[in-house]
Amino acid sequence: MIYQKQFIKETTLTAIAIFIVVLAVLVFTQGINLLGRAADGRVAVDAVLALIGFWTLGMTPLLLVLTAYISILTVLTRYWRDSEMSIWLASGLSLKQWVKPVLAFALPLATLVAAMQLSVLPWAELRSREYAEILKQKQNLSLVEAGSFQPLGNKNGRMYFVEKFDTEQGEMHNLFIREQDNKTGRDNLIFAQSGHFDLSDNLRTLILQNGHYYSGMAGQGDFEHVSFEKLSIIINTTPKIVNPIDHRRTIATSQLLNSSEPKYQAELMWRISLPITVLLLSVLAIPISYFNPRSGNSYHILLAIGFFLIYQNGLTLLRDAVEDGKIGFWVGLLPMHLFIFGTAMILLKMRSMPAQPFWKGLKMALRSKVK
Repeated sequence: MIYQKQFIKETTLTAIAIFIVVLAVLVFTQGINLLGRAADGRVAVDAVLALIGFWTLGMTPLLLVLTAYISILTVLTRYWRDSEMSIWLASGLSLKQWVKPVLAFALPLATLVAAMQLSVLPWAELRSREYAEILKQKQNLSLVEAGSFQPLGNKNGRMYFVEKFDTEQGEMHNLFIREQDNKTGRDNLIFAQSGHFDLSDNLRTLILQNGHYYSGMAGQGDFEHVSFEKLSIIINTTPKIVNPIDHRRTIATSQLLNSSEPKYQAELMWRISLPITVLLLSVLAIPISYFNPRSGNSYHILLAIGFFLIYQNGLTLLRDAVEDGKIGFWVGLLPMHLFIFGTAMILLKMRSMPAQPFWKGLKMALRSKVK
């Protein structure tokens, strides 16, 4: 029908504008945050753009939920303000007939959210954590401060001193390393003309060139001396970058389906909930968009915000309860969706009779089914 095509066209254009504006604001805010962390040395400068990209990808499902909700509210509120809805109802039509065009608009967004939640985001979360860990490791190896003693690796009693450090080449000059063996009490001393850190083959290694190695006990004059052209010191082994089992958000959905652990069931519940949220909030937006042009009040905006906060916070609380093992999967998944669905049906019936006072219309809606 003509009104359906016009509604989908207007809502699509509004949704594109809303998504771009909200995304731009969030990306700008996150970019400022990451640049500040990069300036403090907590994040590598080269990683800022990549981390913004991963963060944006992770925020996209929630942005799509908000985009669908806000765009439908915006368009339908304009219809009420311009008395188009009043003409609609005066013609004997019901608000229920708006469900079909609203779902025609929301279903593609819900499908996209489902694809991202169930497939794309677990992969992106894993890649993001791997990338962040690699940068962290490389950054730890490159944080060399010339002219001061610094701990070397995770081994207690191992310190090193660098006279000069070429930041562009990553080359250290005139190194001194001292390592004390707590079991034997011997001191191991190393002097080298140059050296650099290396991260490969699951090992963190310090490569030293042209130096001398001394080993012995202070005060006993029994030091052993060895000259070398190249010496590799294993600082520590590099752990596996990211184990997918370590964090629920990185686990593939197929694995979540086969797991009975509460934390994995909670993650599966959340991934399933967001696509459903898109559809239910879109339907709920139909009656909430009601606007009385004579009063000029926009209380429906506060009502829309309130329902969204109740919905999302309720899902979060139920997810936490599932994760803690207090309730089962279905008990956590269904209540909030059923509550929003029931509320939408009642309000649809109620707003089909806008001339009735609020409480009288609500009472009548509870007594009868939506036509």
